[in-house]
Amino acid sequence: MKKTIRSARCDRIFDTANIFLLSAVLTVVLYPLVFVLSASISDPMAVMQGKVWLWPKGFNLDAYARVFQNADILTGYRNVFVYTIVGTALNVVLTIAGAYPLSRKDLAGRNAMMLFIVFTMFFSGGLIPTYLVVKAIGLKGTMWALLLPGAVSVFNLIIMRTFFQNTIPAELQESAVMDGASNFRILLGIVLPLSMPVIAVIILYYAVGHWNSYFNALIYLSDRSMYPLQLILRELLIMNQMQDMMSGDSDSAARQQMLAEVLKYAVIVVSSLPVLLLYPFLQRYFVKGIMIGAIKG
Repeated sequence: MKKTIRSARCDRIFDTANIFLLSAVLTVVLYPLVFVLSASISDPMAVMQGKVWLWPKGFNLDAYARVFQNADILTGYRNVFVYTIVGTALNVVLTIAGAYPLSRKDLAGRNAMMLFIVFTMFFSGGLIPTYLVVKAIGLKGTMWALLLPGAVSVFNLIIMRTFFQNTIPAELQESAVMDGASNFRILLGIVLPLSMPVIAVIILYYAVGHWNSYFNALIYLSDRSMYPLQLILRELLIMNQMQDMMSGDSDSAARQQMLAEVLKYAVIVVSSLPVLLLYPFLQRYFVKGIMIGAIKG
């Protein structure tokens, strides 16, 4: 009886400590997001004076109006959506095409192939050889210079290969082979429907990577009309080019400086919101049962 009471007391202490620790972590992670959102819709004077801590002070949407009046940002939005959608589709198809054969035990030399692939995670040609290759094959200045060099992530390939190998029962594939199904038919009809959770995770990884990417665009693109959103924001936030969105205004220099401060928060919200909205659409796959259909008979 005493052991039971002592055990229950230890469990309560452990649960209380966990709740306190996780609440602290949640506060540390959530506060910057709430502050940026609040500052972006607050009065610029209140933001400059440090009066905005958590909730907005003086509701004001001028910063968002200025953001969407900027033609470069709208062009960057269009480009980054194209790069993210096309790039993610290409990444997922190639990752599946590489992971599935490597997960099959009947593939001769798969361990040597996997060793060669993993080798590229730690050693690469470097920036200059990659640039020379991209330029030599005529990709420089096109969207494919952003998508093809990193078309397959070895880390994601390993994740998907491990999932196929350890989660999909070999009996399912063997029974399909006995029924006369080809490898391509097994992949489309059995493996992929049972792999939606890991595919959703891979889609999220690739999409976020494309959305946040700007370095390759900085290197390979010279046409401003092809710049992705992150490269436009880099110019606005790091290179202090806020004056492009405020040209023609009769505001005082002090007012322009205050508005520029709020604009920084507004562009952060504008650039982050689509990625935050992507997760709820993929979340349902994380909680689904993996063995959909299972083994019949």
